[in-house]
Amino acid sequence: MNRLASRFILLSVVFAFVAVPTWGAEEVKTLAIGAKAPDFALPGVDGKVHRLSDYAGAKILVIVFTTNHCPTAQAYEDRLIKLADDYKDKGVALVAISPNDPKAVRLDELGYSDLNDSFEEMKIRAKHKGFNFPYLYDGETQKVSKAYGPVATPHVFVFDGDRRLRFVGRIDENERNPKEAKSHDTRNAVEALLAGKPVPVETTRTFGCSVKWSDKRDSVEKAFAAWAKEPVSLEAIDLNGIKDLVKNDTNKLRLINVWSTACGPCVIEFPEFVTINRMYRGRPFEMIGLSVDPASRADEALSFLKDKQASFQNHHYAADDVYAFIEAVDKDWLGAIPYTLLVKPGGQIIYRHMGLIDPLEVKQAIVGYLGRTYK
Repeated sequence: MNRLASRFILLSVVFAFVAVPTWGAEEVKTLAIGAKAPDFALPGVDGKVHRLSDYAGAKILVIVFTTNHCPTAQAYEDRLIKLADDYKDKGVALVAISPNDPKAVRLDELGYSDLNDSFEEMKIRAKHKGFNFPYLYDGETQKVSKAYGPVATPHVFVFDGDRRLRFVGRIDENERNPKEAKSHDTRNAVEALLAGKPVPVETTRTFGCSVKWSDKRDSVEKAFAAWAKEPVSLEAIDLNGIKDLVKNDTNKLRLINVWSTACGPCVIEFPEFVTINRMYRGRPFEMIGLSVDPASRADEALSFLKDKQASFQNHHYAADDVYAFIEAVDKDWLGAIPYTLLVKPGGQIIYRHMGLIDPLEVKQAIVGYLGRTYK
């Protein structure tokens, strides 16, 4: 199987033509060249409701359907920021709309992101990246998205002063490396319209993640049902085994959580590790739980793991030499639990935290190492 074919299968993206997607039983057509821009009134991450009429003064309106979690969308974020900045004084308005229903996104589709596509998480992403354009949410009803008809994220729609569609398609042809892009289709369309000339290429294919229409919610439910059936085990481990875990002589990023059923914060945060495992295990990543319950509570610890559906690697250290254990895990650890560390292949610890984790902080550390975009 060639490399491109592998990407299609493993990363669950679409190589989409400007064509006819479907939303449940309802047909959703991509807006045709020459069509008027459909009206909208959508909430933005800035706390305002944005309407099409708000941009009546712009010579050109660029609407980009994009989203938080998609690796291709993330690859183009900096280019959208630069596009908005380059043309802000030339009468060009750029508006981003997220078309995705966050309840239709499976956890294992979030392997390149620290965030899902909810409105609250859009606010986090916009602040983190410093978006200089409105970022609007259409995941509740998806009515606006159905009117425009994006087939992938990102998908660009460029309208002239009369709000007639003059270009629909990609930003450019190279999502991996902006410096190597040769066909700057969105910029070419904007430049042509500013010069009063016809757009040289009116439509292109667009590459990215499929739009998560609400009819995909059943896929999410099926995923949770399948994960619930996965086997859960708890294996005894000694000090040498602990040292091997932290040495991490693998090609995977390793997240280790030290916990106990008698530790309140451990119990509170544990479901977050189950979520993290489901998000990233399709990449070079593995989650490891390390119970320090006494031997007499081994059955209780296993029961807890099964209840939480913790189908990752779980170990039980029940020996009495607690300080030797602390030293084996991390010489910089003071000893309180829960304790979490992120270990690169070869044993370098790139994240450590004692006490309740901030799940977003952990996810950012993971995806910061693994990468947000296709290599």
